[in-house]
Amino acid sequence: MATDLPPTDLPPASVVQAPAISAALTETRVRVTSSFTGARIVLYGAVLDPTDKPSDVVVIVRGPDQPVRMARKTRVAGLWINSRPVVFQGAPGFYMAASTRPLDEIADFGTLRRLGAGVDHLAINAPMEQQVETRYGVRDVVVSRLGADYLDWRRAVVRLKEKAGLYDADSSGVRFVDRDLFRAEIDLPTEAPIGVYTTEIILFQGGEAVYRRTRSLVVEKVGIERALYLFAHRRPWLYGLASVVIALGAGWAASVAFRRS
Repeated sequence: MATDLPPTDLPPASVVQAPAISAALTETRVRVTSSFTGARIVLYGAVLDPTDKPSDVVVIVRGPDQPVRMARKTRVAGLWINSRPVVFQGAPGFYMAASTRPLDEIADFGTLRRLGAGVDHLAINAPMEQQVETRYGVRDVVVSRLGADYLDWRRAVVRLKEKAGLYDADSSGVRFVDRDLFRAEIDLPTEAPIGVYTTEIILFQGGEAVYRRTRSLVVEKVGIERALYLFAHRRPWLYGLASVVIALGAGWAASVAFRRS
């Protein structure tokens, strides 16, 4: 005698689920006050893959983009003066790439460049230095007036950020604490810019990015610092005028005090 089996939500055995990642930050908001000395945020996650393929995890934390203005010292008639400044765009104010092992062992150059994974693969350009030229009369190409010096300028931007603790790469910054559970630490320095940060977690298998997940992190000023920050950004001319008035008042008060003494 046949009996009806109860319905089930389980997929057929022939259907293989795609690998995925589940991840969360211990904090999603960092509040900056006058006593802010940096913060450490921990990211926890798990690799969900029924096939148990060897996996690598890369965590990329990127802050809001900030233009970088740089000038080179040149010697003219025995004097050192600044050359014409070069403005770079696309440079994140903060960038950290952490991985389970060196990036060049996880994926090839083209994949890393496409994902912007690693400081060497950031799209930092100087748009004002670019121009379109016709090569061989058949096509237009974009070239930089900086020529061969472009890489030197770009390296200077990266060194400047690294020195301030704003750029970092850690080839062992993601650690598996259990079979499929991983952990990464995000250190924000005192100079961390204000704004919305993007935390991207990428799962690699066989040299390919098979899954990507994004989490947001907000760094914001609070208290009187927030009020001054908003005032300066929303009414910059009025803020500048107020600063001049305060500086003049302070100078006048100091001169009066010293005159009396």
